[in-house]
Amino acid sequence: MIKLLKAAFKDKNIRSRIYFTIFILFIFRIGTHITVPGVNASRLNAISDMPFLNMLDLVSGSAMQRFSIFSMGVSPYITASIIVQLMQMDIVPKFVEWSKQGEVGRRKLNQATRYITIVLGFLQSVMLTAGFQVWTQYGFVTNAGPTTYIIIGLVLTTGTMFVTWLGELITEKGIGNGVSMIIFAGIISRLPVEIKQLIEDYFINIDKADIWKSVIFMVVVLLAIIAIVIFVTYFQQAERKIPIQYTKRVAGAPTSSYLPLKVNAAGVIPVIFASSLLSTPNAILQAFGSHQSDGWYQVVETLFSYNTVPGAILYTVLIVGFTFFYAFVQVNPEKMAENLQKQGSYIPSVRPGKSTEEYVSKLLMRLSTVGSIFLGFVALVPIIAQMVWNLPQSIGLGGTSLLIVVGVALETAKQLEGLLLKRNYVGFFD
Repeated sequence: MIKLLKAAFKDKNIRSRIYFTIFILFIFRIGTHITVPGVNASRLNAISDMPFLNMLDLVSGSAMQRFSIFSMGVSPYITASIIVQLMQMDIVPKFVEWSKQGEVGRRKLNQATRYITIVLGFLQSVMLTAGFQVWTQYGFVTNAGPTTYIIIGLVLTTGTMFVTWLGELITEKGIGNGVSMIIFAGIISRLPVEIKQLIEDYFINIDKADIWKSVIFMVVVLLAIIAIVIFVTYFQQAERKIPIQYTKRVAGAPTSSYLPLKVNAAGVIPVIFASSLLSTPNAILQAFGSHQSDGWYQVVETLFSYNTVPGAILYTVLIVGFTFFYAFVQVNPEKMAENLQKQGSYIPSVRPGKSTEEYVSKLLMRLSTVGSIFLGFVALVPIIAQMVWNLPQSIGLGGTSLLIVVGVALETAKQLEGLLLKRNYVGFFD
């Protein structure tokens, strides 16, 4: 990785992209420290142990803890993206039509995603603010009233759209996927604070007789984190190579090649999707905080809280489902079969066209099965450990966070490699 960064900084274009990404992330981090006017953010400390706050803080890039103008983060945008992608699956004819119109259709879909993001962002913002007002015993909003809630909702919705725009800038002019990079930056920014908190809890604020227990605990935690990072890195890079034969090739060119299919073709997107989707009902539920003693409220809260058994199961199911869904979005078997046929290439022992599409679909299903089990396992094990051994609920050291950090780092490294390879080709032709 160090060699890759050294090589990247030697190229002026890539270096400018890296600096641009750092600059955008710096702007985002400044925004996370600007508290929304009209609220007493310190009152959130009274409910900081609530599980859904950790999940919202993760998706918002650690902006929720201060109830900053970026508190909603990219969560409404992610939810809107899921809705738009689902509508393209023969649900809304207009969206299906746009999905087949190439670049023009993609722009229309992006515009629809932004409109849905505005609606979701405003609704979630108002409901979340109303919920916090109830949970903090009516001390969160200083001058509670319809006008105040609308203003706070507009501020948070504007913050969401601004963060989404920052993410798009990173994707277009920077390095890596913008949405993932923003969440990545938020998780990394929390690590020093959480490591300090762990040290204080297990070394400073304990009896001397228990010091060795704390040492053993910290060593076990460190080894577990290292093991998970190695395991995730290995799995994220695993791929299945499909042999490809060419019917017509230029003289001297190879007549065969291979088509790489990653075991986890969806990357870390299913984890981000599941986290965002799980936090959305919790945000809406806060508007009914006055009914927290009712049976239906407790059932819904238990179901959408990832540190309960039903919530952990639902969280894992969402990760598994999104792994299959997004894998087929990333690798479209129909388009792949069509492109192979147009290029005059084929998979040995498989007929071109429909047979190739079915072959790739079956292979992708098998790979996604393994990939979904992997993602679900890594995300679920730390949650189980927290419930069994009553460990601190750290968003920076949990399985979800490690999956996002390692996955984004690998994707960014691959993009840097691609840019360096492109530079070499340009230099060759020049």
